Amino acid sequence: MDVQSEKLLAYLIRHTRTASLGTLRDEAPHVSMVAFVTVEDFSEFYIHVSRLAQHTMDMQKDKRICLLISETDDARNDPQTLTRVSIRGTAAVMQNGEPGYTRIKNLYIERFPESEPLFKLADFGLWRIKPKGGRFIADLAKAFNLTPETLQKASQR
Repeated sequence: MDVQSEKLLAYLIRHTRTASLGTLRDEAPHVSMVAFVTVEDFSEFYIHVSRLAQHTMDMQKDKRICLLISETDDARNDPQTLTRVSIRGTAAVMQNGEPGYTRIKNLYIERFPESEPLFKLADFGLWRIKPKGGRFIADLAKAFNLTPETLQKASQR
């Protein structure tokens, strides 16, 4: 991946606050919208979701997920040119008190101040997503396969 594409990927991940979360429900795809944060090197992504949500129940049964982070539709003539990245990975719930929990909780609240009261509710949990691979579409004819290492390299831009 060229430097300009790495910069574009890093910008997209850092400046987009929501993602589509793909899970498996009854052996079929299920997609929902989630707010997310990531650590500086893009090695982990985090979502804070209710245990009552279908996507959370799905992740409890099957840890395999996919995040789709996309540029906001700006009404351009060809929406297929919107920058986007899909990240395949695995999800695991973080336990309050485990190492790193407070740091991630604070990172999440910093990005989403209105979420702070939700951390006091018993049905909400913080989930860690570990990327395994993905696909970055920088433009119509500019696409790249991703590995955890290429995500980390892009995070340096």
